Amino acid sequence: MSQFLLSIENLNKILNSIIWGPLMLILLLGTGIYFTIRTNFLQIRKFKIMLNKTIFSIFKKTETKNKKSITPFQALTTALAGTIGTGNIVGTATAIAIGGPGSLFWIVASSFFGMMTKYAEILLSIKYRKIKMDGTILGGPMYYIQDGLKSRWLAVSFSVFGLLASFGIGNIAQINSISTSMYNSLHINPLYTGIIVSILVSLVIIGDAKRIAKTTEKIIPFMACFYIVITITVLITNYKNLLNSIVLVFTSAFNETAAIGGFVGSSLILTIKNGISKGVFTNEAGLGSSPIAHAIAETDHPVSQAMWGIFEVFIDTIVLCTITGLAIISSGKWSSGLLGADLAISAFSVGLGNFAPYAISFSILFFAFSSLIGWSFYGEKCLEYIVKTNKFNVIYKLFFTCIIVIGATTDLKLVWDISDTLNGFMAIPNLIAILALSNIVVKTTKDYFK
Repeated sequence: MSQFLLSIENLNKILNSIIWGPLMLILLLGTGIYFTIRTNFLQIRKFKIMLNKTIFSIFKKTETKNKKSITPFQALTTALAGTIGTGNIVGTATAIAIGGPGSLFWIVASSFFGMMTKYAEILLSIKYRKIKMDGTILGGPMYYIQDGLKSRWLAVSFSVFGLLASFGIGNIAQINSISTSMYNSLHINPLYTGIIVSILVSLVIIGDAKRIAKTTEKIIPFMACFYIVITITVLITNYKNLLNSIVLVFTSAFNETAAIGGFVGSSLILTIKNGISKGVFTNEAGLGSSPIAHAIAETDHPVSQAMWGIFEVFIDTIVLCTITGLAIISSGKWSSGLLGADLAISAFSVGLGNFAPYAISFSILFFAFSSLIGWSFYGEKCLEYIVKTNKFNVIYKLFFTCIIVIGATTDLKLVWDISDTLNGFMAIPNLIAILALSNIVVKTTKDYFK
């Protein structure tokens, strides 16, 4: 049995090195650059309009006419529930610890172009979605792959990878982060954490999409504001180092970083690779997950909802990851040799003192909890597409909540590694589709702004 698992692990390492290798990262970054050029840098030209259509519009009271749909803001928070996760804290910290301060530059740069990848995904998800007689909305990459590319097998492939990834990146990785941080900071037994989180998640997801949306629209703004406040507190404490930290980010982005303290040094290639991969990991632009949530939004035009995708990447990565990275670099702890959450806690301790472990643990709890909710919805919709019915949704949800308990109490590193590979495989059919349908994205965009 151990030999079999070793063989699986070795095979996965080979596949993972390919799927998350240089070619894939170039494809992901290149797709964003391609749509940025073809839309004449829409994320810059229409930034003011985007803000008016998105974040500023939430102050206007909106109700959905279709009882099965959700508001554009609820679609955003549901999508953010899936994207805002441990990647914003642990992923950013790990990227800087391995690739140096320059990794933060590449996280932001890749996300700038990722805005347009996410824009294209959401536009197509609205364009090709289906509305049944009872008002139920079906949408996401599987539908624009099926009807746009006319490829059912490619759509099923995306759905299978998405379904499997929902148990790994969307479940085990998140609950393991919660249980570990709760044990380290509050000494709570991982089993108790798993049971409690499992119950809380089940109370949200054992229902329809509207219940998930109503939950995320309350959780996401609160947890984002809390995290921004504590991070800015750290930045204010380190204000004397802030300018030098920003300069270090830019200079390290194009040069090798020499060994300092516990930091072993980083090559330029390693810096770029870590930055781009962690940027994709945190905002999921190109993977095709978020469009599943945006597809059920009640909107007047595909472009209107697609603008929420630009804002999604902006707040998720360019804002949250940037302030996280600067907090870590300005603290001087980035070269300590620590990784992930340990590095974040050490860095935040400079400004928050003994409160830092609790603040980081609390943030990871809410970030990861929201990801559990968001990914449960993605997995459910992928399963629904594969079997062409929603009769098995309840079974999926029950299984999903049971996995939470297992993931909290077991070191399932191999499962997590395999899921990371599967998550990468999701991107292949999705990127093929949005690139093949790029003319539709461009035409729809031009028609809207005329």
